[in-house]
Amino acid sequence: MARAQDARDTIVTGLLTTARERWPDQWHALRPVPFRFATWVGYDMDGRTDIGWHTSIAFRLQEKAERLARYTASLEAIDPAHALLDTLRPATAFARDSAAEFSGDLSSGEAFAAAANRLTAGSSDNLLSLAPLIARLEAEAGGAVTDCAVALRTLAAAMRADGLGMGWIHFRVNAKQLHNAIRRRLPEGEAIDLASRSALATLRRMVEEARPLRTNFAALATESSTAIRQFIAMAQILHHIDADAPIRMLVAECEQPATVLAALYFAKLFGVDGKVDVSPLFETETALEHGGRFLDALLAEPAYRDYARGRGRVSIQTGFSDAGRFVGQIPASLAIERLQGRLAEAMAANGLTDVAALVFNTHGESMGRGAHPVSLRDRLEWPLSPWARRRFARAGIRIEPEASFQGGDGYMFFSTPELALATLERIAELRPADTDPAAAADAFYRRTDLSLDFYRAIKEHQRDHLESRTYSRAITAFGLGLLNQTGSRVSRRQSDINADREMSLRQIRAIPHNAILQQLGYPVNVIAGVGSAAESNREELAALLAESPRGRQIVRLVRAANALASIKTVAAFGELFNSAYWASRTYRGTEDHIAGACAALAEYLVGDDRTGVFRRLASRLRIDALKLHRLLDLLPEEAPLPEREAVRRRIGVLQALRLALLQHMFLRAVSVPSFSRANDISRRDVIEMVMTLRIDDALDQLRRAFPVRIPGPGDFTLDEASDYPDGGEEGYAAIERDYIAPIEQANALALRISTAIANEFGAHG
Repeated sequence: MARAQDARDTIVTGLLTTARERWPDQWHALRPVPFRFATWVGYDMDGRTDIGWHTSIAFRLQEKAERLARYTASLEAIDPAHALLDTLRPATAFARDSAAEFSGDLSSGEAFAAAANRLTAGSSDNLLSLAPLIARLEAEAGGAVTDCAVALRTLAAAMRADGLGMGWIHFRVNAKQLHNAIRRRLPEGEAIDLASRSALATLRRMVEEARPLRTNFAALATESSTAIRQFIAMAQILHHIDADAPIRMLVAECEQPATVLAALYFAKLFGVDGKVDVSPLFETETALEHGGRFLDALLAEPAYRDYARGRGRVSIQTGFSDAGRFVGQIPASLAIERLQGRLAEAMAANGLTDVAALVFNTHGESMGRGAHPVSLRDRLEWPLSPWARRRFARAGIRIEPEASFQGGDGYMFFSTPELALATLERIAELRPADTDPAAAADAFYRRTDLSLDFYRAIKEHQRDHLESRTYSRAITAFGLGLLNQTGSRVSRRQSDINADREMSLRQIRAIPHNAILQQLGYPVNVIAGVGSAAESNREELAALLAESPRGRQIVRLVRAANALASIKTVAAFGELFNSAYWASRTYRGTEDHIAGACAALAEYLVGDDRTGVFRRLASRLRIDALKLHRLLDLLPEEAPLPEREAVRRRIGVLQALRLALLQHMFLRAVSVPSFSRANDISRRDVIEMVMTLRIDDALDQLRRAFPVRIPGPGDFTLDEASDYPDGGEEGYAAIERDYIAPIEQANALALRISTAIANEFGAHG
């Protein structure tokens, strides 16, 4: 974010310098804010238990300290003796000290009270608004045409854009958390069904009658409701940390208009409705299917329309996580753009063309989660298409487009100052907020007889996979053991050993699901179904896709994914569990040193279902892929990938090495000597842990069963002598050396290979 800020300053300096040269009498009236930045790191409470209220407060104070330090450095570079430095330096120190206090141990009442009281005492060093500083800097610049005037205005522009943080705040909660919170505020004995019209009437009345309540940090610390706690945290941030920067309230799994009204009620109740943009997230299949009706009902609410006019915008968020997992990436993108078109219609129908439409598109992790990998133009247009933009333009609605750069591939765009500047310049060149309302209609949207059938057929194919026991079992065959642990949110819910065999796709979050597909060698949620959907009308559909810009964009995504895909790899994973394969390895007589282990593994796997599962999945994918290749043969390749075969070979070598490492781990696991059952864990349980790549759990159990060193008489200071034991105090060092350590080393190498494969897919980090 710091690099993005620096890149934006470079752009602003260029804008102001050019304006000064062209309009020397008017350039000082320019107030450029070409880019805004925001973060939800530290503020996203959906599905997390590792972020407390004090985490969010500490994060914002840390951000404030860092941003003030950067403003200070910028002003020092302009004028080392500038008077405003006497304001910025103590403000930076105050924010840094408060951040340290809220990051520390607040478990004692005294420490908590000291941190809260210091922050809320009204110190002159606690800078709450940059408005006076911006006015001072711009007044000093005046109408001068010097480089110093440009620099002062560039700094003022940065302050106007970022406020007192590294970016604007995106808090996030789940709709269920809001539902639970609003029920606590209903009149005693009253219950409502949030899907009913009576709920809207009740909440409408509650919004109208709400009167702001004062809160303090004690109210925040003692509040048990996650959703209410977020609103109180917002109030404390706006009152005591940053009074300028708006706050986004993202509501996940928001499928009822009443949920938004509940959020508006709390925003008003805690006095933050003038600074908070409530933004429903449309991501689940249900939300995308019924989102049009949701928007019609929400925008028809007088309370919401008044709120939107007060904020100057209607805010929504569309996402590719659950959509890409449960609908498929291509159907998700087409459903999202239809929803965006419905937003334009609903705003026009309800007289809201005088406010902006803020459309925040969240995507990342390369193609697995909706980020088009081919070009920055495709990356911006994939989640917010020219067709959707034209719908807003034709309705006379100004659009505020926002796109996430999350996941490793997103951060890559800002990994150096040069890349950050190039990224922002390219986005500025592409002008994602603008479009030509008079542009000719894309054939993809004219020929809905073809395109809608294509969309529905891919969606059905994806659904067949998701509802298939075969797909679910294959994806969860190794649990999450193929992946390095990333982030702080748990990737799966807890389960016992036996539950691993029945692990549901819904137990795995969207990002790990996409990552597993990459590791297994085939991005099913991108490619699958495209070939089958085109089979009955291949030539005509190919002609449409070739003619349509949106169609060509779809094909570019499919080709990029297909260039990395390998069905043979999917099938090879299944052979790890093939009892016949392991038994046959003993026939050749060339591997006598592992013959016993191979026989034991063959016997262990006699009843295992995973070989059949992977074979069935590979067959389904191969049939669909043959149809896809027939479709692609009819389509000219716009940008051939010269390195495609080299990349495929690199991935192939990596997969082969990892398969060898997994075989090695399996053989070591079945060779471990028997041990007595302990803590309800048996030797067979440990073998199954290794088979599902729960390696850390397995090694913990083995080291408990076979400690390298066991306690001996020498560990105790006793007066009485003993001749026994007379054989030394050795533990199980040989078992550690021959079995446990090799499994650990092989697993570490396998996880390094996982990183390399992810990088080849473009999902860096």
